[in-house]
Amino acid sequence: MTDAPVAELDLDTLPEQLDSVAAERARRKRQLAVAFRLFARYGFDEGIAGHLTARDPEFPNRFWVNPYAVHFSRIKVSDLLLLDENGKVVEGTRRTNKAAFAIHSTIHEAREDVVAVAHAHTIHGRAWSALNRLLDPIVQESCAFYENHVLFDEYKGLVLERDEGVRIAARLGSKRAAILRHHGLLTVGRSVAEAAWWFITMERACQMQLLAEAAGTPRVMTAEEAGLAARQFGSANMARNNFRLLEDLIVDQEPDVLD
Repeated sequence: MTDAPVAELDLDTLPEQLDSVAAERARRKRQLAVAFRLFARYGFDEGIAGHLTARDPEFPNRFWVNPYAVHFSRIKVSDLLLLDENGKVVEGTRRTNKAAFAIHSTIHEAREDVVAVAHAHTIHGRAWSALNRLLDPIVQESCAFYENHVLFDEYKGLVLERDEGVRIAARLGSKRAAILRHHGLLTVGRSVAEAAWWFITMERACQMQLLAEAAGTPRVMTAEEAGLAARQFGSANMARNNFRLLEDLIVDQEPDVLD
């Protein structure tokens, strides 16, 4: 893949982080709660399964997460829990579950650059994960993951122990997404907005490839084509802009998310 300049859209430049700890914490919690509402709208919920987390800007070994057994569509900022490095709730009145800590804590620990992690049990992501394959670059949006996702090709049931989380984090390496075999999708980002948008995009990429292969044999982009699309559609700033559009919609239509 070449690093030659490519044409880009004239998007607003949205910062990864805000200047003050208090403002950044408030933004991460707001975007986290909004992301859950979005996931509910897109049908990414499945009972008690699924977690999104955001590293705390003041205490980097701690992260914010959704409480156990609260539907994505009902999560508010005030519902979020702050977990420490041992999985203990240090802020919040509910509890989380082992899987949230086992998977997310190890990724936050291994990747200092990662602010947020998204994982849910979606229809198309799980269907694709059963094929034991990486996604192909067959549409431009899928190229956000071109040479930027991995396959975690083992399955040992529910992820309840940190040792499996450690293996997932090791396989993820420096990439932005993972396909967990027989399990689903996982994405990371330097902001909540990025992690959430990459998850939405990856679920759709799985859906598009399943549809394309059901209809025939899709053309796979050349390395040059895929590399160009990756630099354009894999832009973190584009992800933040796309998420902001959806965030504004949720806050306008479901203002209780900010409670």
